Amino acid sequence: MKKKKVNLRDIDAQNHQGEHSHDDGHNHSSPESVSKFKTYVPAIFSFVMLMIGIAVDYFDAIPFFEGWIRIVWYSISYIPVGFPVIKEGWNSIKNGDFFTEFFLMSIATLGAFAIGEYPEGVAVMLFYAVGELFQQAAVNRAKGNIKALLDVRPNEALVYRNGDFISVNPETVEIGETIQVRVGEKVPLDGILLSDIGSFNTAALTGESKPDTVQKGASVFAGSINLDGVIEVETTKEFKDSSIARILDMVQNATARKSKTELFIRKFARVYTPIVVFLAIGLTLLPYFFVDDYVFRDWLYRALIFLVISCPCALVISIPLGYFGGLGAASRNGILFKGASFLDAMTQNNTVVMDKTGTVTKGVFKIKEVISDSAFAKADFMKYLMAMEEKSTHPIAKAIMEYKAEGADYDATEVTEIAGKGLKGTVNGKTVLVGNKALMTSNTINVPSETDSIVESIVMVGIDGKFAGYVTIADELKEDAHQAIKEIRASGITKIIMLSGDKDSITQQVAKELSIDWAKGGLLPEDKLNEVEKLKAQPGTKVAFIGDGINDAPVLAASDVGIAMGGLGSDVAIETADVIIQNDQPSKIARAIKIGRSTRGIVWQNIVLAFGVKIIVLILGAGGLATMWEAVFADVGVALLAILNAVRLQKMKWD
Repeated sequence: MKKKKVNLRDIDAQNHQGEHSHDDGHNHSSPESVSKFKTYVPAIFSFVMLMIGIAVDYFDAIPFFEGWIRIVWYSISYIPVGFPVIKEGWNSIKNGDFFTEFFLMSIATLGAFAIGEYPEGVAVMLFYAVGELFQQAAVNRAKGNIKALLDVRPNEALVYRNGDFISVNPETVEIGETIQVRVGEKVPLDGILLSDIGSFNTAALTGESKPDTVQKGASVFAGSINLDGVIEVETTKEFKDSSIARILDMVQNATARKSKTELFIRKFARVYTPIVVFLAIGLTLLPYFFVDDYVFRDWLYRALIFLVISCPCALVISIPLGYFGGLGAASRNGILFKGASFLDAMTQNNTVVMDKTGTVTKGVFKIKEVISDSAFAKADFMKYLMAMEEKSTHPIAKAIMEYKAEGADYDATEVTEIAGKGLKGTVNGKTVLVGNKALMTSNTINVPSETDSIVESIVMVGIDGKFAGYVTIADELKEDAHQAIKEIRASGITKIIMLSGDKDSITQQVAKELSIDWAKGGLLPEDKLNEVEKLKAQPGTKVAFIGDGINDAPVLAASDVGIAMGGLGSDVAIETADVIIQNDQPSKIARAIKIGRSTRGIVWQNIVLAFGVKIIVLILGAGGLATMWEAVFADVGVALLAILNAVRLQKMKWD
């Protein structure tokens, strides 16, 4: 059976058609439902005609239902389901490919007609058509899952046209146009900043947890999140070159990368099919030399049964469909495998190596600890600090302003910024300094030695020449980080390692908090690559690496399976990786392993089922103990069972 290619442009076209339909008060059938009905009409028509013919034959209800009338009746039943297969077989022969399942089905069913077994000939083609419909339904379901996954892509851009900013599809924005990005929104296209200043969450692009503040004229990348104020950007790339557009292309070609099992079965079918054709010819003719009561018609019937049984449909259909079902199930769970081969590879990993920033942490700042001098109540201390930070647009200031302090707010005046050190101003008549240790010491304020051992970012406060306290700011763990590590271990992974470009002290602290086996920080991209190469050199070690930034691209490419965080991941990381976690949840990694293992299990179940039943019925058919109906079950019936088994993947619960 032919493999269906995922064409998301077709899906988009169907969806847009549905979006523009409207209810005018009449009960109109949608074009999509009409198309589906037309798809099922040939099989329904043939089924009804076949059942009527069998009933008439069995009950002998119509005396004249014989001869050419019976032939015409069953021929009409056969044509709707048989003609497409014969046509496909003929086209294959013209292309030099003789021994296909279409060729086997055609000669077997036409042979059945030649010896007068009309119902069996129709039944073989009818059940084959039903198998096609089952496969198409399963593929469409998987397509829908993939399409739903990709609907998270940006669907609008505010572009300046005709004197105003208007909302348009990002695909229509041209290079050189001006777009506006509001606070909290993703930048939809790459460009150059036109506003005076902008602050962006670029953790996915750089691997650094600290937000990036850029000046006018600097580059801004698609996927960055605008953190502060409405900004304007001049586009330098079209939407088709963005990370989301690349994911679309990768989905369209995902099934092109076949697993080793799938490739083996396809090669096996090409060798197996001509062998069974010649065996069927031998089964028809050779008994003439060894059997006393040789009857050509009887041995031809056995050979036709042999051909129907030996069709590799169950294997050729169900194995690719099993992997495609796994791809669809993964997509429904927010996981994109770029090919069936990576579903298999995912099951073989025993070591997981992960980045820190953007992978297990959010890449955003949050107050971790507030320490105030005994002369200041904690709430009062925070009011002084927040009054100063309110005048700042720095990302750390935003994290501080999220703190909830009881009572009336204080107001800061005469606030000035001291480059590279912090802020100076007046609050409630007191001189307040907010910044780093250099700011404190330059104003002769003694800083406690305990602050030297703090690994997180620290903001110190001095009030009227005295040290008042400090707050620590740290990157926050993702909500499911602990759950992710626990589930990865439960999935059978024997070693979990963290490699990060962030400070080693911070990396070690996060690794300890998550109970990770081993960690190393302060690494450049080439250092990460060297560490992973060392792991891969160990016998029996299969490495999956999880990252999200441009700095992770080399190691994503070098690992046995590269997994990228795709929600905010850089273009390079997404393009290089083999698996993409679309919503950035690390707990989905264990789910990807489970889906890979379930897919592989179902594929092997289908292989054993198909071979087991075929071998049994082939022996019975060659010995004259199986009829065409048993042959139908051994071929199409087993294919249907295998398809239904594969469809289970898309209905399984992975929580």
